[in-house]
Parts: sequence; structure tokens; C-alpha cells
Amino acid sequence: MIYLRLLLAFSAILALIRAEKPDKHRPGHKYTAHEPVHITVNKVGPFSNPHETYRYYSLPFCHTAPEVYGEALDAEDLKGGKKHRQWIGENMAGDRKETSPYDVTFGDQVPWRQLCQVKLSPEQVKQFKEGVHQDYYFEFFIEDLPLWGYIGEIVGEDLILGETEGSRTYLFPHLHFKVGVNEDKIVSASVFTQSHKKVDITDTSEEISVTFSYSVEWINEINLKHSNRMSRYVDSAFLPNSLEIHWLSIINSFVLVLLLTTFLSVILMRVLKNDFSKYMDIDEESSLDDEDETGWKLIHGDVFRFPGNKMLFAACQGAGIQLAVAVVLLLVSALTGFVSTTKRGSLLTSMLVLYTACSFIGGYVSSSLYKQMGGVKWVNSIILTALLFPLPLTVIFGWVNSVAIMHGSTSALPFGTIVIILCLFLFVAFPLTIVGGILGRNMAKDFDAPTRTKKLPREIPSDYPFHRSAGFQMLLAGFLPFSAIYIELHYIFASMWGHKIYTLFGILFLAFCMLIIVTSFITISTIYFQLAREDHRWWWRSFFNGGSTGIFIYAYSFFYYYQKSSMGGLLQSSFYFGYMAIISLASVLMLGSVGFYSSCAFVRYIYSRVKCD
Repeated sequence: MIYLRLLLAFSAILALIRAEKPDKHRPGHKYTAHEPVHITVNKVGPFSNPHETYRYYSLPFCHTAPEVYGEALDAEDLKGGKKHRQWIGENMAGDRKETSPYDVTFGDQVPWRQLCQVKLSPEQVKQFKEGVHQDYYFEFFIEDLPLWGYIGEIVGEDLILGETEGSRTYLFPHLHFKVGVNEDKIVSASVFTQSHKKVDITDTSEEISVTFSYSVEWINEINLKHSNRMSRYVDSAFLPNSLEIHWLSIINSFVLVLLLTTFLSVILMRVLKNDFSKYMDIDEESSLDDEDETGWKLIHGDVFRFPGNKMLFAACQGAGIQLAVAVVLLLVSALTGFVSTTKRGSLLTSMLVLYTACSFIGGYVSSSLYKQMGGVKWVNSIILTALLFPLPLTVIFGWVNSVAIMHGSTSALPFGTIVIILCLFLFVAFPLTIVGGILGRNMAKDFDAPTRTKKLPREIPSDYPFHRSAGFQMLLAGFLPFSAIYIELHYIFASMWGHKIYTLFGILFLAFCMLIIVTSFITISTIYFQLAREDHRWWWRSFFNGGSTGIFIYAYSFFYYYQKSSMGGLLQSSFYFGYMAIISLASVLMLGSVGFYSSCAFVRYIYSRVKCD
């Protein structure tokens, strides 16, 4: 039975990797003179709402060319609207790539060429006009190089009143493609709309004759290597440049984190040194009873008392470690070039596969910890671990996907993609969690605590200053790690919820390391002060203190939405706040696990250094 499941898992992964594989020219293809170059159309939508996207041919653009120019392409290749086979991650990213009627051949200049001449009906003119007024942009691809442009412009529009009597709406029917080559490879691509060839579509009551056309310019880019082809997008006019500010901001954050961790380390080590000296003197003199002890040593008989809701606690740790390992593997894969960092589809596919593969780790950690805490319902524990993160994700996905379907957006996942993801969970992720859980249960050792736990819990003091309260410490523990990644978080949001292409994964890896370090240090510090005021309930507290950064991330998402973006509408807001809630939940689980395990190591260390009878 195990071999059958492994075979099914392997088959599912192969299906995931091989499914929807593009059959057009791949990046790095070596062209010969006059060889066809495919221009792929993808989608259109409001520029302010990057996830409110629709098929390119949802607007009445040309589907076919009037004739075939030369013998390079046959008539079938020049038909627009034929769907490309895509990666599963491209479907998840909302891409819907289709063929186009543009006849382009390698190295051949095209001064001007007619694409088609059509008479737009009043309804079609109205479609274009509404698209222009909603600031629609289009997205094309040449190989893996994206090309963006606007479908039209408005002249004389009032910023407050909108369209006025004197304003005019224009459509851009001519596109100028500029393609850069280095020997026999395409290394750059861009598209320009030419305003002097625009067509007035202000009046939507009559038919309008429009001639769609294009031109192609080939340029030599001998200084641009194919491996660096995405570097041009940093300087793109469509995507504003901020590289130097990016580097300066992360260096500033790194210095602040270094100073903070050094400061906390010095203070905590000095305080602990004084504590150890005091407790050692007490042990040598043996002149004080337990009632005369103060501070964290006094609660040595309760500090390793297992928390309430053991099953949920163990499941949270397992799900958090699973997410943490998957994120680390993704960042390492991006840094080593194993995963394409310029394609959202590739990143989504890689994250899905890595998260699935790490299900074994989640099951192992959860079941092992649950057994150490004396849990007996280990089957329920494994099931809870397997569903703790995917279940909320499924609920959010069900809502946003339904909204996308109602709007006819390409952001709605196709049924086939949903089936593949479901099979991946049922036949790969869930069995791996079970296997990991069984191994964790069988291989788990007893929880080797440095001190013995008393039968009756000690009363917890209730008179303590405000700055030592659980709420304040949780606020502090979340704010400091968030402040370390705040600037980098802005660039991540601009990439996730905008049109920026994120390529600096080295900076992202550094920011992630800073986040882990600061979370560990601040959680350890807050737990120490909690134990010092004789409160032994540190298990759940360490998890919530570490994971509280996720709450700050979700709070920042509101600030970004209303202050830093122009997003709006039911579709975009559903995607944004729904998936940001999932991302924040993942941050709570991941950083909460980091906080717990770092605090556990610290608590074990300090109680093993002093003699507690």
C-alpha cells in the first residue's frame, strides 16, 4: 500500500511539472534568419487593479491577419485566440496566454504592416471606451519577456468631474515592437503605442472604421547577455526604478538589526550572569528556602508544565516549521537559479511543490512534540496538522475564486488546475503528513526537562507593571521584527499587488534571516521577563509573541491598500484582503514556531545551569 501511494505521489508531481508545458519557443532559443518569432497575447485589465484581469480578446481586437506575408508562418499560426498550454503556476497567476496574428520573423524590419481593418459597432466602441476610461493596459510576451502598454488615452478629462464636454477618448490601433538581439538570441523586448496614429472613439453612437497595424524594429544588444535580460525592467518607464533606494534601505535595516541584537544580547547576558551568580551563592549557602527565592528560579517546578490544548499547540508548531522550511528552500532555489525568479507562475509552482514536499516535516514535528507532551489522540493530531493551514486557505480561495468567476476574470482558476491541486494534497501532501506523523510518534523521545514538575501549579502573581503585561509584550515582540522588514515589505507588496518584477532575492534572503534573528531574540527577551515575574505560562506565550509580527503585516496591508495603492472594487479587494489574511496566518504560524523553539532552547539552558531541588 505504501509503494502504491508513493507511485501515485510521484505520478502527481510529474503531472504537475509536465502539465500545461508551453509548446512555443522557450527562453534562450537560438534563432536562424527569418525564423518565426511568436508574439503571445495574455490579458488586459485596469492598471490599478493587477488581479482584475481579463482575456486579451475580451475586447474586440483583431483575431486574424488579412493575409500571410511570406512563407515563414502559415495561416494557422496567424490566428489569434488559440490557447497556449501553460504551467500550473501560470494559471494560478491569472495568465491566459493565446496566439496572436502578428507576423514577425527574426531580424526582419517591418516599417508598417496592416493587421486588420474592421468596422467597430457602437457596442464594440463602447467596450473600448470603457476600457480606456478604466485605464486598461495589455500584456504581451515574446519568449518570457513581458511587454506592457495602454490601449488608449483620454485628453482633456477633469480630474474630479471625469469626462467633460471637451474631453476626447482615443484608441491606440498601432503598436511598435522593439526587439533586442545578441547574436542569435532575443535578449530584450518592448512595445510602444504611437499617439499620432490614435483613433477618436469618443462618440459611441455610430460605427467607426479602425485599421489596426504594427511595426517591428530589431536592434543589436551586444552588451546585454541573455542571462541578464530581465535587468532592463528595473529601468523600464512602465515600472519606475528604485534599485539604489532598495539597497540603501536594506543596508539601513541590517545595521539597525545588528545594533538591536547586540544590545539585547549584552543586556540579557549580563542579567543572566547576575542571576546565575545569585542563585549559585544561594545553593552554596543553603540558607534560604524555596519561599525565600525570587525570580525565575522560584517557578522551576512549573516552568516545564505542558500547556493546555496540546493537540492544537503541536499542530501549530508542525504547520509553522513546514512553512518555514518551504520558504527557506524556495529562497535558496531562487538564489541558486534553480527556480526562475522573474516569473510569478514559476515561483507559485515551486512554492506549491515545496510546501507539499515539506508535509513530511510538518507531520513529524507535530506528532513528535505531541507525544512528548503526553498526547494520546495522535491520529487526530496528524489530521489537524494536515488541515490547519490548507483549510483556511481553501475557504478564502472558495470566496475569491467565486468572485473572479462572477466577474469573468482570468484570476479564476480553471477546473483542471483545481483538480490537480486537490489531487496533489490528497495523494501527496496528506500521505506525507501521515508518514511523517507515524515516524515522529515512533521516534520521539521523552521530554527531557532539566527540572521536575510539581503536581499542583503555582499561583501566578497578578500585580505587575503595565510594561510586563502579556498584551504589551506581544505588541513589542511583533513591532520590532516588523520594523526590521518594513521597508522590504513595501517592495514585496509592490511586486505581489502591483506590476513590479522582483529580482533581488539576495536582499529578500537577507531580510528573511534578519526577521528570524530578531524574532528569536525579542521572543527570548520577553519570555525571560515573563519568567522573572514568576509567570510560568510561557509555551503559548512564546508562540504568540513570535507570531504577532503576522498581525502587524496584516495591519500594514490596510495602510498599503488605502494609502500606497489605487486598488478598488469587489474583485481586487477580495483577492487582496483574502490572500493577505492567509499570508498573515502563514507568518503567525511560521514565526510563532521560531519563537517557541528558540524560547524552549533558552528556557532549557537557564534551568540546566542552576541547581533546582
